[in-house]
Amino acid sequence: MEHLDCRRSRQRRTNVIGNYDFKGKRAIIRVDFNVPLNEQGQVTDNTRILAAVPTIKKVLSAGGSVILMSHLGRPKKNPDPKYSLGQIVGAVEEALGTKVAFAGDCMGEKAAEMAKNLKPGEVMLLENLRFYAEEEGKPRDLKEGLSKEEEKAAKEAFKKGPQQEFAKKLASYADCYINDAFGTAHRKHASTYVIAGFFPNDKMFGYLMEKEVKAISSLMENPAHPFCAIIGGSKVSTKIGVIKALIEKVDSIVIGGGMTYTFAAAQGGKVGDSICEPDMFPVALEILELAKQKGVKLVMSPDALIADQFSQEANTKEAPANAIPDGWEGVDIAEQGKKAFLEHILGCKTILWNGPVGVFEIDKFATGSRVVAEAIAEATAKGAYSLIGGGDSVACVNKFGLADKVSYISTGGGALLEYIEFGTLPGVEAIKK
Repeated sequence: MEHLDCRRSRQRRTNVIGNYDFKGKRAIIRVDFNVPLNEQGQVTDNTRILAAVPTIKKVLSAGGSVILMSHLGRPKKNPDPKYSLGQIVGAVEEALGTKVAFAGDCMGEKAAEMAKNLKPGEVMLLENLRFYAEEEGKPRDLKEGLSKEEEKAAKEAFKKGPQQEFAKKLASYADCYINDAFGTAHRKHASTYVIAGFFPNDKMFGYLMEKEVKAISSLMENPAHPFCAIIGGSKVSTKIGVIKALIEKVDSIVIGGGMTYTFAAAQGGKVGDSICEPDMFPVALEILELAKQKGVKLVMSPDALIADQFSQEANTKEAPANAIPDGWEGVDIAEQGKKAFLEHILGCKTILWNGPVGVFEIDKFATGSRVVAEAIAEATAKGAYSLIGGGDSVACVNKFGLADKVSYISTGGGALLEYIEFGTLPGVEAIKK
């Protein structure tokens, strides 16, 4: 299809949305509309939709038109009505205050024709990108019995062929590309990475991406000290890289959640039925030694709230975190841990929180995470900079009504951790290069 002057212009390339001329141009925007739906297909939390509104309205107010693309869930077939983005059209229209045309697909003649005829001020939404294996670059129909080398070669061929063609087709709908989906920026997907190559002079961050990159870069490159990272979650194996990266940057790391018991057991402690990764003992000991060498303080709760079952009806009591009896499991920090975490957090000037320190979804096991959230809010009120990232941590501050009491809430979970670990993300580099 024919393209407007946007793609052919010899203007100096810009990745700043505020400096771009959208008049008469079609912008294809990668948004993150992976929102929760109820059984009736209604949006139950429109936070991610609202987060994209400023970027969309910028294009429209500047005389452009918008093609929105997103994934929803993890569909295994195409199409799967359960994951159709057609269900969220009403919620998007309500957030934008304008009509949104639904393409019903993200490939095919209808989508291409709708994009071609899009007029300034109009918005269209493509169907779920993940209805196509090409989006993630993972073929779903590999032959059985392939060797590891053959399977790897098949996947690489898929990325160089079908995934490239898929991205090229998406790019053909528009004159410029905007990535405003930070939560998926750590993936080399067609819509977050590959497509940018088809817009060498006309690609940029949306306002949300711009904010995320600025906030995390500032946090890691120029933090006020003491700088403390609070890392929770269930498994050491999922946080190895980020913990090692943080040891190079922070003054202290508060370790909570299920990871606590792997560290305790690695040092000879008994953790009963608590979540534990014996194969991670060498890594836990390595992290302890690395922190010692770097002069980074590792703060762990000396005690734990333990339960005899994983439910609100459980019997509970307190025990040393390294002396939990059989038949019991650690589900939260206990009183000594709460005091230690509170005092430590209040002494910091920069605070990063990723991962709760207990099973916060169950009220009975949420008091430790509440103490952490309240301590961060108090430290922020006294001048500290606080960044909360990761779905569970964000859910914590929302549950406790403290979202407006912290400095910044990141929309990324895995993306945030990978940004900290590697210093950049594929979706960020695709725009910058």
